Amino acid sequence: MILHRAAWVLPIVAPPLRRGWVLSDRGRIVSCGSGDVVLPRGHDEIVDVGDAVILPGLVNAHTHLELSWMRGRVAPGGPMPAWASRLLALRRAAGGDSAGPIADAIGQARAAGTSLVGDVTNTLAAYDLLADSEVGAAVFREVIGFTAEDPEGIVAGARAELDALRALPSLRSSIVPHAPYSVAPELLRAIGRAAGDRPISVHLGESPEEIQFLRDGTGAWRELLRELGAWNDRWQPPGCGPVEYLDRMGLVTGRLLAVHGTQLTGAELAQLARAGATVVTCPRSNRWTGAGTPPVERFYASGVRVAIGTDSLASVEDLNLFGELALVRRLAPAVPAARLLESATIVGAAALGFGAESGSIEPGKRADLIAVRLPAGVPDVEEYLVGGIEPSEITWLDSK
Repeated sequence: MILHRAAWVLPIVAPPLRRGWVLSDRGRIVSCGSGDVVLPRGHDEIVDVGDAVILPGLVNAHTHLELSWMRGRVAPGGPMPAWASRLLALRRAAGGDSAGPIADAIGQARAAGTSLVGDVTNTLAAYDLLADSEVGAAVFREVIGFTAEDPEGIVAGARAELDALRALPSLRSSIVPHAPYSVAPELLRAIGRAAGDRPISVHLGESPEEIQFLRDGTGAWRELLRELGAWNDRWQPPGCGPVEYLDRMGLVTGRLLAVHGTQLTGAELAQLARAGATVVTCPRSNRWTGAGTPPVERFYASGVRVAIGTDSLASVEDLNLFGELALVRRLAPAVPAARLLESATIVGAAALGFGAESGSIEPGKRADLIAVRLPAGVPDVEEYLVGGIEPSEITWLDSK
């Protein structure tokens, strides 16, 4: 057993504990508390991390690790379909995703306090690198196909790819659609039927052009599909918003991660809340791609579960989730810091299917813990943590 002590412990499921401690046994949390502690017989080590706060590793609920080689290579600026066109052109020219930048990105995310990611992938290029790392993941094998002739066959092919991967408890996979404007209705339904109890991550309500496309079938997304040779003349616009459209496809459930949500209305957020779905906000990426500024305060006011992601290095400077938290704080000054920290830990873990073992300091959960160094005289530990933390202030605690 190892006992870690610090000026503060932040369990996430309870208020911060002054003079806190966490007792772990072979990588699992036994208990936590504050003040003096009577150690059980057989404890091995006491580690005092001093003027710091101990909290669970963070959860980046949305990223694309395989795009890490694009860092700084896709210029910011919208509208979003034009930005996506630049990304696609770069990816076609490159011919493959490089392992080196992916490994570096995983290491940098870990150094910035990330324990778990929701990694969206078309190529599975990051899978083995994640398997060899200390970062767990919900691996979302993303399907794109607006002219899908054999939706069941496409899903079966993606499932075969996932079944061929080495199975690890730290990596859990599912098949997901990219977005309403890039996946045919028949394919959306097939993905929903195959999902079972696994989480489904979808880019949803991300840009004004998506709303226009679903409303009347016009606009920049249609033009891009035509340019790519991916347009389906049989497709008919549903004449509704993105949440209603996904609901018609059977995808609006408690397993849904609605990523971005920049354009979602209050009624749509309420519908997601009733279904038990999660909105994943990535505001730094939204600004980079020209999608808009997410209404973060409205997310929280609606009652929908909110998680936080960075998106990929193609559209953000780094994968430091504390940096993302800092912008979320600026966009939602009225939301308590404790709720923002829940979004970056336990809410994200639950949405990714890891809620029983990650995201909080509770008995039985993994002791994947970080200590963030505190300057003298910090009046509010939670508020300090959502102000932006650099990797140099973070230490991973050895619990084994």
